[in-house]
Amino acid sequence: MNLPSATLLAQSVLSGVFIGALYGLLGLGLSLCWGMLRQINLAHFALAFLGAYLTYQLSTVGGLDPLATLLVVVPAFFAFGVLMQWLFARFAITPFNSLLVTFGITVIIESAIQAVWTADPRMLDSAYGHVKFKVGALYVPLPELLTLVLASLLAIAAWAALRYTDLGKAMRAAAEDAPTAAAFGVNERRLGFLLSGASAAFAGIAGLCLALSFTLAPSQIYSWVGVVFAAVMIGGLGNPLGPLVAGIVIGVSESLTMALTAPAWAPLVSFSLLIVVLLVRAEKI
Repeated sequence: MNLPSATLLAQSVLSGVFIGALYGLLGLGLSLCWGMLRQINLAHFALAFLGAYLTYQLSTVGGLDPLATLLVVVPAFFAFGVLMQWLFARFAITPFNSLLVTFGITVIIESAIQAVWTADPRMLDSAYGHVKFKVGALYVPLPELLTLVLASLLAIAAWAALRYTDLGKAMRAAAEDAPTAAAFGVNERRLGFLLSGASAAFAGIAGLCLALSFTLAPSQIYSWVGVVFAAVMIGGLGNPLGPLVAGIVIGVSESLTMALTAPAWAPLVSFSLLIVVLLVRAEKI
């Protein structure tokens, strides 16, 4: 077997870091909802693609800079997340039922995307997509670099907010023991609205990164579910930094697998890593 060149391997590692950052960004809101609100929110993926299509529409038809579309998408998605949390609280949706309900929301959003934009692939042609930086022998596309920067900033900001602010401490207390936290004046209902809204807003930001780097098709919603779920489970529920680190590990592993063997083997990487991590954790219990 002929090994690839060092340059190709280095470029593969870099590409893995970029795609892993997108895994982490997609998993950020899911991890927070699952770990702190006890909601398995499959609709998170559909929201990300809806955000991508809205970015595409506002940029191509509305003439907005792709980054400027966040001024519209983020508040709208935050409001949608608050509405979802209100419905979940109003009807006392259990964690298992949240999986079923959000799957239904996913199908509805997918159908709405197909009704508006059809099933034909869409590609956002922006100025960002034509910019590449050269670092030595390696190429760094601007859209992927933006994804890495946004994912890192949001993950660090969410981690710092949960760890060091009174609001974050109240969220963690409510997630650990809601009745005791309520006895000390923590308003679990309002914190749930804020956390659900922020998670949906993170999905909208991930949609921007999807639109900048990938061709969009409604059916692709489900192709991201497995690997992002693996990143969330490996990184730890409710841990903002966990999905980013795990996503990068998975992304680099997949890229090296494709460079050294064949692309068909890449999807096995994330689930193999997930199995190993779960077995290791089970031994420690």
